[in-house]
Amino acid sequence: MSLTRLFFFHINVWLSPVSQTLLPPLPQCWWASADLQQELYHHLAAYVPRIFLGRGEGNSREEQKEELACQLLLLAPLEWLLLGEDPASGLALLQENNCPSALCGHVFKVGEPTYSCRECAADPTCVLCMQCFLESAHRQHRYRMTTSGGGGFCDCGDTEAWKNAPWCQKHARVDGHTEEDPVAQLPPDLITRAYRVFFIILKYAVDLLTWEQEDQLPAGLEPPERADTYFCVVFNDEVHTYEQVIYTLQKAVSCSHKEALSFATAVDREGRKSVRFGDFQFCEQAKSVIVRNKSRQSKPLRVQVMHSSVVAHQCFALKTLKWLGQIIKYSDGLRRILCQVGLQQGPEGENSSLVDRLMLNDSRMWKGARNIYHQLLMNSVLMDLKFKKIFAIQFAKNYEHLQNDYVKDDHDREFSITDLSVQMFTVPSLGRMLMVEENLMTTIIRTFVDHLRHRDVHGRFQFDRYTAQQAFKFGRVQSLIGDLKYVLISAPSEWSDSLRVKFLEGFDAVLDLLTCMQGMDPVVRQVGQHIEMEPEWEAAFTLQMKLTHIISMIQDWCSTDERVLIQAYRKCLSALTQCHGGLLDGEPPVSLSMAGHCVETFRYQVSQDKVSIHLPVCRLLAGLHVLLSRTEVASRFPEQLPLGELSPHLLIELPLRCLVLCAQVHAGMWRRNGFSLINQIYYYHNVKCRMEMFDKDIIMLQAGASMMDPNHFLMMVLSRFELVGPDCSGSGLPHRDFVQQNTLIEEMLHLIIMVIGERYVAGVGQVEPLEEVRREIIHQLSIRPMAHSELVKALPENGNKETGLERVIDSVALFKSPGVTGRGLYELRPESFKHFNLYFHHYSRADQSKAEEAQKKLRRQRGDDAALPPPLPPPLCPLFGSLVNLLQCDVLLAVESAVLQWAMEPGGGGWTESMLQRVLHLVGMALLEEQQQLENSSGEDHVTFNYTSRITCPGEAPTSSGSILALLETLQNAPHLEVHKDMITWILKMIRNIKMIRERTSSASSIPVSPGGHELMREKEKAERKRKAEMARLRREKIMAQMSEMQKNFINENKEMFQQSGEEMGVSTVDFPSLELTCASQVCVGPRRVGGSERRQQVICILCQEEQEVTGVGQAMVLAAFVQRSTVLSRNRHWRDPPPVATSCTPAAGRARSLCSSRYFEAVQLKEQRRQQRLRGHNSYDVENGEFLCPLCECLSNTVIPLLPHTYDSCCLLSADHLSLEAWLKKTSQQVESLNSAPRKHPFSISICEMIITFSMSVYKVGLKTNPNEQDHRVPVLSWSTCAYTIQSIERLLMDEDKPLFGSLPCRQDDCLSALTRFSSACWASSCMFCAAVLLPDPPVENAPCILHVDMFHLLVRVFAPPTCLSAGSQVTDHVHLLHLITVAHMVQILLTSEAAMDQDSGATEEEELTCQLYSTLRKHLGSVLPDVSSGWQLLHRLKVGLLPFLRAAALFFHYLNSSGQVPVSGRSITHCETRCLCRYRWCHHPALKHTLQGGGDFIRFPRESNRLIDLPEDYSVLINQASSFTCPRSGGDKSRAPTLCLVCGAMLCSQSYCCQVEVDGEPWAAGGGVCGWSLMVSVSAGEGRGIRRSVISC
Repeated sequence: MSLTRLFFFHINVWLSPVSQTLLPPLPQCWWASADLQQELYHHLAAYVPRIFLGRGEGNSREEQKEELACQLLLLAPLEWLLLGEDPASGLALLQENNCPSALCGHVFKVGEPTYSCRECAADPTCVLCMQCFLESAHRQHRYRMTTSGGGGFCDCGDTEAWKNAPWCQKHARVDGHTEEDPVAQLPPDLITRAYRVFFIILKYAVDLLTWEQEDQLPAGLEPPERADTYFCVVFNDEVHTYEQVIYTLQKAVSCSHKEALSFATAVDREGRKSVRFGDFQFCEQAKSVIVRNKSRQSKPLRVQVMHSSVVAHQCFALKTLKWLGQIIKYSDGLRRILCQVGLQQGPEGENSSLVDRLMLNDSRMWKGARNIYHQLLMNSVLMDLKFKKIFAIQFAKNYEHLQNDYVKDDHDREFSITDLSVQMFTVPSLGRMLMVEENLMTTIIRTFVDHLRHRDVHGRFQFDRYTAQQAFKFGRVQSLIGDLKYVLISAPSEWSDSLRVKFLEGFDAVLDLLTCMQGMDPVVRQVGQHIEMEPEWEAAFTLQMKLTHIISMIQDWCSTDERVLIQAYRKCLSALTQCHGGLLDGEPPVSLSMAGHCVETFRYQVSQDKVSIHLPVCRLLAGLHVLLSRTEVASRFPEQLPLGELSPHLLIELPLRCLVLCAQVHAGMWRRNGFSLINQIYYYHNVKCRMEMFDKDIIMLQAGASMMDPNHFLMMVLSRFELVGPDCSGSGLPHRDFVQQNTLIEEMLHLIIMVIGERYVAGVGQVEPLEEVRREIIHQLSIRPMAHSELVKALPENGNKETGLERVIDSVALFKSPGVTGRGLYELRPESFKHFNLYFHHYSRADQSKAEEAQKKLRRQRGDDAALPPPLPPPLCPLFGSLVNLLQCDVLLAVESAVLQWAMEPGGGGWTESMLQRVLHLVGMALLEEQQQLENSSGEDHVTFNYTSRITCPGEAPTSSGSILALLETLQNAPHLEVHKDMITWILKMIRNIKMIRERTSSASSIPVSPGGHELMREKEKAERKRKAEMARLRREKIMAQMSEMQKNFINENKEMFQQSGEEMGVSTVDFPSLELTCASQVCVGPRRVGGSERRQQVICILCQEEQEVTGVGQAMVLAAFVQRSTVLSRNRHWRDPPPVATSCTPAAGRARSLCSSRYFEAVQLKEQRRQQRLRGHNSYDVENGEFLCPLCECLSNTVIPLLPHTYDSCCLLSADHLSLEAWLKKTSQQVESLNSAPRKHPFSISICEMIITFSMSVYKVGLKTNPNEQDHRVPVLSWSTCAYTIQSIERLLMDEDKPLFGSLPCRQDDCLSALTRFSSACWASSCMFCAAVLLPDPPVENAPCILHVDMFHLLVRVFAPPTCLSAGSQVTDHVHLLHLITVAHMVQILLTSEAAMDQDSGATEEEELTCQLYSTLRKHLGSVLPDVSSGWQLLHRLKVGLLPFLRAAALFFHYLNSSGQVPVSGRSITHCETRCLCRYRWCHHPALKHTLQGGGDFIRFPRESNRLIDLPEDYSVLINQASSFTCPRSGGDKSRAPTLCLVCGAMLCSQSYCCQVEVDGEPWAAGGGVCGWSLMVSVSAGEGRGIRRSVISC
């Protein structure tokens, strides 16, 4: 006890240095008091203001003292008071005796991985944490992995969340285990103390967090001495940006940018931050500055001047909530006690519990307070089903109030109490209980509708007058639709009467909502001039997309109960009737007559009157109508349905208008209405909306057509398409050109095809529910093979985010493993080709064209004809059975006959091939329908469909111009219809086949019809096709034989010409070259080098498309390229000491004339200047820095490389007397002092010289980051260095990818290396002094570099690219000895720098002995600096491995420089005497060499290793879990919301956040709080700020 008192003494001295020592009263004294709350408040009033005074803000040591004092002086006494004993032993005993709940309850952090079983989860919101998932049976199922946004918890153990295996192995229940009340397991005295302590502490926290006075405290908490100390506190909002807050704080409190950034980060993280401490006047001054500093578009920052004691108690209130959350983890009994205390109603009545007070004041709290108490609710109330139900009832009662507060608030939903709705509404029992008892469904919808108050005169929603603030409010209101989705996400299997009543009440509310949407945003065709301002359309479609799954779920609920379905259908029909009330007002009926039929309708034209694309009530009725058919309710209870009240003409009116609108837009009639209408049409057909828009309109047309005369239906369609007038002619219709008219006819025929043929919805056709998904996949794969992700995007999702893809994909497609493309593709199975429908209703025009081409190509490969007949349709359901009569009605036959007659005239403008193709498709559909009915019937009397007889007899045809069959037979041989010949032939064969079946049926009506005749016909067709294919093959072979004979005769007649051409090319036309010649042709340096003659290169300009030869005169040809700084080959990873930067060149594919290239770049610059700044989007290139996109491949470029001709030097083939190496070295050394460095004149035209200077200056400017200077002596050096570094990078890439050196480069890189190498040879500046300083150090040259500090390949390029200046003999001799000299120098580098390895016993070869002798020579000159190595094999292995990259790079260089050899083989090998001669040079006597080898400096070790990215774990969830645990080192332990992994060093850092920014050269860079130095160095130095990082959470 003495040590404790001593520690308290020091703590009190720190709290109040001048006051007397204060010791905390013992908890036993508090229990002895009559008023425990008063004693506790007195203790808190004395200590809390002193502990949380805020003197140590920003000082980590002071913050640690504050935390320690809070624990010992405030929280420890509370634990003594609660447990009645030492907290350490008491808490351990509680945890030991605790029986934890079967629920896991793990609360997810931001970015933590979550797992949902797609087979067993009740809905997508049911998830498991990583630990539970790995120990559960769901690991072997199909599952979905996502990242949590924070706030939810693991559903392991919740039986309502899982259909199977609700527990993992860790939380599995023992058989026979019964749930006991955990409170009963606690000691009675502990229960009593817990009730009292929890109530006092929770009430204290609630009072302080909901406290609104800034200068006063609740009763009993007033400090003994009130000081004049205040805080100026800034609160967070989601309106102001970081920059605005930083600027305001700098101006208000006169702080630096760094301090303001720290304040802004804390405000964003915690929700509030004190920015000034002092007296009231001092803080009020800062507040006034902050309030005044606001922009026109936003409100001022929320700021308060609060007394320091108020701030201190609020800080401790948050500590107490955290403490409560930690205490209840030890015992489920304590957790239940806390729930009872928090949810117990007070004496004030309703909404008086402590939890209710927190919930209703949620929007008044700051972000940090909300997060903490939400976390406490998650760990307590929501973990127990009993208290979860009580809390859910209170939540539902106050739902409207909470949502109103959220809409007015500016914080994101994740920081609002309304975000907890998902934890309650998704529980099926709770959701249905709230729907019955609290009428939750109706409450949600009414609340949503109340917030959308902008209506037109007809009561429809109106969004076109929304301000920015109203649009922001609309975005927040949409969260209510998510709550409704949670309630409806699981359809009930059993219904009660009360549930039916409340659901139908909610259905009435949904109908009211949809009625307000019916007909909203109407459009009128703009005539004369273009629309001036684009109308608002996005809000309406956003609302439609949000409601798509809601409407589908309501239909799913209706399908599970017949009584509900009937009542919902009646209510929906009544609502639609009210919406149709204004359609007929004041409009006289119009009579339409055609083909002997007459129908009355009202006058309406889509091209002149208002039309809306939003028809949700009509589409909901269509969905319910399909359910009546699918569930057979219409046939079993017809008396309960108002089918007699249905008016088919009105049912089809609005959907038909919408579809006609789409057709007219496609015809180009609405161009003046702008992009808003085009976007609406796009989303109308888009996969996100079409399920409840376009698809339902087709179904409604099918329903209406099945209930009315087919002729009347088609006449209505023709009238709305404005193809016929009241007198069934073109009079009274607007004038259009042939293109628009023909397009409308095509769209009308396509609509008829869809209405008749789209039967793959269960309820319309007799199909399985998954047949629709299977058909969708077949038609997507008919376009091209697709990856899994492409198919998922093309399929609509249901409310559970499922597409059904995995359940059917294996039956229709084959998976092709990943190849070069790196991704696997699904290909359509051959047996699924027969299901292809060219006029699939979800095809766009582009998709239809691609699918048609792909299918015709496949049929040609199989040897079939080019016809694409319609597939065999499934039978219709009884409710839609009369749809087939459309195919044989008089009006359609008249339309078909008219189109076929138009097609008889080749030059007629009244028809198109697409129109004829659609008519042939309709004829084919009718024939398949008739054949199917004949094959499925038992006799002719049962077949009512008789299409063939109606098109065969002229008398029965609707026109007197002959039968449709006669027209088809005439068109079969028409030369202008060759492309349709196969389809017409197929139709005629089908007609003959149907006639055979009818004849066979009539002759033997009692015998069942067999398809034998049809099969016989198919066999004959197959044999005919096979015979034709064989004849074609024989014809091709005969033609090829004739061509071969003609070629031989031509060669024999022109033998001399072929021999001359062969000599010029250097290759024999008959015989292969000998082995000796092949070996010699690979020598690229030396007297035996064999080079080709000067070759001519023809290049086509990609801009003007003119061909030009690459020569040294005339206009230059250039290659687009991108020059950048790079350190990718460097091994130096010190951020503060960055490596030297090299310049590399990346090619593009475009080659053009220099004049065309200049004009193109000027056009790009002019285009950027003309664009207004506000209209400029984000471009991938910066024109101000000279960047542009290659016009051919769109690769980023910033310069052009001139294409220079290859010059062949014939002196390489001349024989000459060659000096020995020793004589050459001696003679060359004598010439060093007389070296001439004067540049030579370019032998090129002015245009080429200008391009040479342009590229040189680009390399100079990028490499040195300075302004261009043509006179700088470093210009040619940088050009040579760029060439060398690019070759080295490509060689390393080929080595790492294990690709051959030659033949594997793409044409871009091949062109780049050729152009760079020839360009480097055009840089005539001499490098003799540098070469002499490095290669010939005797006699000594001033400032000569050490051999370890020189890249020998760069030196090789500098020596060989320009003409050799070290000339002691012939050019052949100079080249050979220079190559030997540089190679030996590199060998010396390898032997000096390679690390020791294990010896290997083996017999010494001659090469190993020579290598040992060379190493001994080096040790002789350097002494003990080099280690003693006895193994020659070890030295030789080092030498080979280290020398290989140099030789490979040299091979590439000489290959492109000389265009001859592929291996840099010299005329002879280097002898031992020559190596000894070379090593006697001062390479080993350089004063810096020994110092460097002894550790005095950095140098490159050989063989040089490649830099590689880090290895990622095989299971990506491991990386996500690691990222979720990452805490930002600069934000006080806060979890990072955007963790990013550096792929270079493996460090985790924050992405797009101010907390992890550091300044480098005055620029902000994200450096992960200082933990990622190499990542920062790579970003800054390696590539002009380009780093390599992986966003872990968002991928």
